[in-house]
Amino acid sequence: MNPEYPKVASREEWLAARLDLLEQEKALTHQRDALNRQRRALPMVEITADYRFTGPQGEVGLAELFAGRRQLIVYHFMYHRDKGEGCDGCSLVADNIGHLAHLHARDTSLVMVSNAPLEELEAFKKRMGWDLPWYSSFGSRFNYDFHVTLDESQAPVEYNYRDKAELERLGQLYHVKGEQPGASVFLRDGERVFHTYSTYGRGLDMLMNTFHYLDLTPFGRGEGWDGMVDLEGKGLMWTRLHDEYDGAAPARHDCCA
Repeated sequence: MNPEYPKVASREEWLAARLDLLEQEKALTHQRDALNRQRRALPMVEITADYRFTGPQGEVGLAELFAGRRQLIVYHFMYHRDKGEGCDGCSLVADNIGHLAHLHARDTSLVMVSNAPLEELEAFKKRMGWDLPWYSSFGSRFNYDFHVTLDESQAPVEYNYRDKAELERLGQLYHVKGEQPGASVFLRDGERVFHTYSTYGRGLDMLMNTFHYLDLTPFGRGEGWDGMVDLEGKGLMWTRLHDEYDGAAPARHDCCA
């Protein structure tokens, strides 16, 4: 047996360890509930810019993305035009989005937005088999203003609430230019639209249900984060597009890490 497997114990020993962990899980649940209350209580900023997007029905404004609902979640999807495909990590997020009826029933819309022409997004969407509302912000200030397209000629570099100097000091050079992942939340009151929340980087972890399932297992995510080990000696398995796991495509680092 692999020496790095969890130790073998009696049912009584397992139960004692499980109950100890349960207390920690309950404490974390209370902390998460408190954090969620703080998130909901954040102040909001009115959006005055006339952002324009292109969708299947043509050009629309930010208010139209709500589809008549009061809340809107925008997933800032990284699309790599040079590769003709989406980011592996962002594609995993899209794969994990459930039936939108559950959000709609709570007066909430969810859309993906990318800085690329709509026809390119539609082609990749067809390849992935997604049935999700996906809009192009190509030619708009939207991605620059929400710090998910980084170009110093357009706006000062900022990602995950860190400026370029801090990102470089931390060695996060992959976050100082180009497309980046994120999620933003908006609230509509009649014709007025407000920005309430944005998160980036590992803050997007909450959207990846696949990882949360894997967190229940002894092998974990198998990607080397948080001290997780490769228990089978197969090497780390970075996220891939879902149609590449069985092919010959080389493993590559998740571009949303």
